[in-house]
Amino acid sequence: MDLVVPIKNLDRAKSRLRGAVPVEQHADLVLALLLDTVTAALTSAGVRRVLVICEDKRVPDALAGTGVECLVERGLPGLNAALSFGAEHLRTPGGTVGALQADLPALRPADLAGAIAEADGRRAFSADRPGTGTTLLLAHPGEALTPRFGPGSAQAHEATGARQVGAGLASLRCDVDTEDDLAVAEGLGLGKFTLPFGLGPRRAAIDAGQWGCEHRDEP
Repeated sequence: MDLVVPIKNLDRAKSRLRGAVPVEQHADLVLALLLDTVTAALTSAGVRRVLVICEDKRVPDALAGTGVECLVERGLPGLNAALSFGAEHLRTPGGTVGALQADLPALRPADLAGAIAEADGRRAFSADRPGTGTTLLLAHPGEALTPRFGPGSAQAHEATGARQVGAGLASLRCDVDTEDDLAVAEGLGLGKFTLPFGLGPRRAAIDAGQWGCEHRDEP
């Protein structure tokens, strides 16, 4: 299994997550989400290659030495085009390609491996926590990825013949779009890169006067 992982420009990505950290640390948080995702993916059973498609030159430097491959793209018209570009770069005769979202900081290698095993070579997808989005898309061996990411992507992927897998795999379904999502991911266990941005470390820093934002109580 070869996986392609897309990431926008770090400063523009994850707009709904703005405010979780001081503005000057937003890009660092986005990059941390990516690093925890791809390093977990690369150690998952059944995963051979992980390729990041990015438009930010800071990303290849951050990935150096991790074993994760990276291609910098310019001008591709949106997420699905970037995923198709990366998938075609990875595709080999009889091989299987998949797409993994870049914002799964609590991802456990065993959960990703479990979803791949459950797919058993069939076209499949894993939905996000609300059940409307997609965190993982797997193509049938030897076939094109044909991504349909965007609003309602879970239903869109199901309409292409993909079956849902990983319904009980919490870390695979926990993508982070908002500060509340980050808190849920922290409850599952953040990876080492995102851990400093979790609620616990942030509260400690705020209480110590070392965090450049107001203290906000959260449920």
